Amino acid sequence: MPTLHVTSDGAVLVEGDTVAALGTPGELTAAHPSARVRQWPGILTPGLLNPYGPEILESTYHPDPREAEEFGTVPIGGARAREIFRAEPSRLGPSARRGVQRLLAHGTVAIAGELASRPALDAVRGVGLVFAARPQQLPGPVSLSPRPLVLLPPLVVGGPARFAVFDVPSREELVRLGAGTCVATVIGGRLVYRAH
Repeated sequence: MPTLHVTSDGAVLVEGDTVAALGTPGELTAAHPSARVRQWPGILTPGLLNPYGPEILESTYHPDPREAEEFGTVPIGGARAREIFRAEPSRLGPSARRGVQRLLAHGTVAIAGELASRPALDAVRGVGLVFAARPQQLPGPVSLSPRPLVLLPPLVVGGPARFAVFDVPSREELVRLGAGTCVATVIGGRLVYRAH
C-alpha cells in the first residue's frame, strides 16, 4: 500500500522504495485516497548528509542506556573511546548501531568518509544509509548536527524514497535550530526513525 507523508509545506507519495508523486497535501490526498497517510509537523526535506561517518561510528563510543552509571549517556570520543574499544573490541558493533540510530534521529540519510570496520559497515547497511562523497571543506567539528547542514539534492518522482522531516517552520529555522529538530527519517521507503 502506498504511503503519503504530509507536512504543511508539501507531501510525498511513497510506493515501495520509490517516490511515486510530489505535490501539495490536498492534491496528493485527493489523487490517492487509498494511501496510508502519515501527518508530520514542520517541513519535509531530502534529508541530510553527515560528513563524519568514521568519526561518529568508529571513533566515538555511544553508551548503552544501561551503562549510564559507568559511561554516562552522551557519546564519548577521543582517547577515552579508543581505550574502550581497545579493552573490548566487541563493543564497536553495538556502539555503531546506537550511533546509526543517533544519526537517523538527526535526519541523516547519507554519510561520508571511509568506514574501515565490518561492524560499522554492517550497522550502516542494516538501515540503508547511503555513502556520499565528503565535502571538500568539512563543516566544523564532528557533530550529529554539523554546521552548516548538508542537504541532499531535491526529491524527484521515480527517485529513491529517502528523506527527513523536521519540526521547524522553514529551512532557515532548520539551519538555525539544527538537525535535533528531526521528527522522522525515511530510507528506502521505510520509516527508520520516528520521534516519540
